[in-house]
Amino acid sequence: MEPTRTVSAPEQTRALDVAGQSVGELFGEVASESARLVRDEVALARQEIRDKLNSMRGVVVALTIAAFTGNAALLVLCAAVCAALSPAVGLWQGILIVSIAMAVISGAACAVGMRKLKRTNLKPEKTMQTLEENKKWLKELT
Repeated sequence: MEPTRTVSAPEQTRALDVAGQSVGELFGEVASESARLVRDEVALARQEIRDKLNSMRGVVVALTIAAFTGNAALLVLCAAVCAALSPAVGLWQGILIVSIAMAVISGAACAVGMRKLKRTNLKPEKTMQTLEENKKWLKELT
């Protein structure tokens, strides 16, 4: 993944030749430059979100594989525990004990996963920062 370079509005500013231009022409030029700036910021936001999602792709694949293989191993382990408990407490009681334990573990894992998911930030921070800079820059021009 190639690093993207963020260019703020002041770096993109080109010198305006104001000699001989009317106020209307100058405002028209500012409006067209502002529109171009907004298009560039939208493109930057898209790229930033795309980069964040692409960086998460490998994590999602690895976690999916781990989840499926772990699930298969867990099912075999549960069957073994049920078989081991059945002589002592009976088959249905052993299955019930294992099921309750698995429900508790599942709930805890779900809570941890949801907490981590809430901390995941897909907001395009760089773009938001440059939009704020551009807003200030445009206010200074007008």
